[in-house]
Amino acid sequence: MTIMTDPPKESFRLSMLLNDSRYRSLTLQVIAAILLALVIFYLANNVATNLAALGVSISFDFLGAPAGYDINQRLIEYTSQSSNLQAAFVGILNTMLVAVLACITATILGVFAGVLRLSNNWLVSKLMSIYVEIFRNIPLLIWILVIYGVMTVVLPAPNAFRGDDPSASMFMGISAFTNRGVYIPGPEFSRIFGETGILSAGIGWLVAIAILVGSFFGARIVNKRATRIQEATGVRPATLATNLAIWFLPLIAFFIITGLTFVVPVLKGFNFGGGIKIGAPLIAMWLALSVYTGAFIAENVRAGIQAVSKGQTEAAGALGIRPGRIMSLIILPQALRVIIPPMISNFLNITKNSSLAILVGYADVTATLGGITLNQTGRAIECVVLLMLFYLIISLTISGVANVYNNSTKLKER
Repeated sequence: MTIMTDPPKESFRLSMLLNDSRYRSLTLQVIAAILLALVIFYLANNVATNLAALGVSISFDFLGAPAGYDINQRLIEYTSQSSNLQAAFVGILNTMLVAVLACITATILGVFAGVLRLSNNWLVSKLMSIYVEIFRNIPLLIWILVIYGVMTVVLPAPNAFRGDDPSASMFMGISAFTNRGVYIPGPEFSRIFGETGILSAGIGWLVAIAILVGSFFGARIVNKRATRIQEATGVRPATLATNLAIWFLPLIAFFIITGLTFVVPVLKGFNFGGGIKIGAPLIAMWLALSVYTGAFIAENVRAGIQAVSKGQTEAAGALGIRPGRIMSLIILPQALRVIIPPMISNFLNITKNSSLAILVGYADVTATLGGITLNQTGRAIECVVLLMLFYLIISLTISGVANVYNNSTKLKER
């Protein structure tokens, strides 16, 4: 009778780090990390040595000094006597503003154009094809200049609204479209946030956004509960009234409590005062980034839809489902796993391409920190390093958040 025993374990030897496949990949990664660290150390030491020879030191004290320049488009209070750090923060907010607006608009436009490009209507399909081919094959820089030039030439100057009743020539009596920008009524939360101003309105809208985020998660909880009940009983409880209450009642109550009112812009001197000004540079950047990136997203959407088997559409049609419902409930959910990865790259490109805003005078972070502040202080290395860190952090954040959603759309295998 033989007795089966486990073979003796092999003792670890240094040669196994290269010869054994279990350790070889880890060894090569460690060697590569060490070489990279040595290269970075050499470059950093070389830069420090050369700067010391030139009598230049690395210092970020300039961030606390007065900026000395004005910024027209801003989301927070700022004057020329504010610090360079605050000016950089204004630029960061302006960058985030145009990036968020362009991401939302480009996504809507891209999905719309991508779906219509597969339309059975020949005219609609060709029009969407023309849009995609024209906008994605002309550089973004040109579209920015074209849109900005059209706005400044076609739209009237604020002086054109002069007269006995300036509001009569305004759009609906409350808005003005000029070559300097668009002026619309602005919110005022006077009961809680104090005096009228950009800062008080900004705080009010931040609270409103927080309420909307809470309503979003509340509605998700209600819908998930309804789904569990449907899976258990086969009957889905009504959720429309509950979701409407979750979305609108807290927001309406907040606006009533804070006394939300709107200040209509009024012509004062050579420009409009009061309300909200959406400057022409912001509009040019917003539209250019949207239509340019929307053409690329449209191709991503078209590829994702075509990646879904045609039998899915035919089977749904055989069940009597309408074409619109087939697209929204069957095709697009399956196409998301193909659409989302390249769409993440498009969102990152929008954020980085917003640095072209300096061409039309839009004060983003590249124009403030990497432009005026750099020229006034002479701190080129510090400004460029901070600028690189900002774009790196915001890009990694967008990529991380989008990848979380991307993982939720992947096929779940058993």
